[in-house]
Amino acid sequence: MPAVLEARGLTKVYGSGPTAVHALAGVDFTLDAGELLVLLGPSGSGKSTLLNLVGGLDTATAGTIRYRDHDLARADDDDLTRYRREHVGFVFQFYNLIPSLTARENVALVVDLVDDAMRPEDALAMVGLGDRLDHFPSQLSGGEQQRVAIARAIAKRPDLLLCDEPTGALDGKTGRLVLEALATVNVELGTATALITHNAVIAAMADRVVTMKDGGIASEHRNPHRVSPSTLDW
Repeated sequence: MPAVLEARGLTKVYGSGPTAVHALAGVDFTLDAGELLVLLGPSGSGKSTLLNLVGGLDTATAGTIRYRDHDLARADDDDLTRYRREHVGFVFQFYNLIPSLTARENVALVVDLVDDAMRPEDALAMVGLGDRLDHFPSQLSGGEQQRVAIARAIAKRPDLLLCDEPTGALDGKTGRLVLEALATVNVELGTATALITHNAVIAAMADRVVTMKDGGIASEHRNPHRVSPSTLDW
């Protein structure tokens, strides 16, 4: 599969002098079109920093990031805003839904920002919430709220879906439902998906697994046969 995103020599340093924190140390990273990639590693290994850089939420201290034919390392704030709006969907551990809006209305906020977006109803149906369109966040379980967040992220048909600990606040049963929604999006929309987790069990659902340690990539391997999230046990 061709790479939709490619980073080389990514370095991120916070601060300066003896107190400087080297969050990334010359990382090479690719995300292929249509693949589901899992990033594993303990807290402080650089996973979230890497995802923030390739998602255009932060800029690297050194190195290059290319999305298709766009050089993100040379992009200004307006370019990065356009990149995030048109090409990237984000899912975080906490759902960030607006409490006063229904599930449908939360998704519609994103739909209005881009061309060729999905109908909110279709995005919610894809994650199994077709019968929860007019429920407010307070009327939904944690897993349902996370699936609304996924629907909101995919409604603009992003090329990249970046997920930072999307099951971190959920129990195993609910987490599997959320992972099934992500796997469905990956297969049906062909969205290149990168998923951060500290839970090694989740790696079995990925096409490729990248393990990070101390700001670098410690190992990488491909799964010959990824499994359904419904079979995961934690």
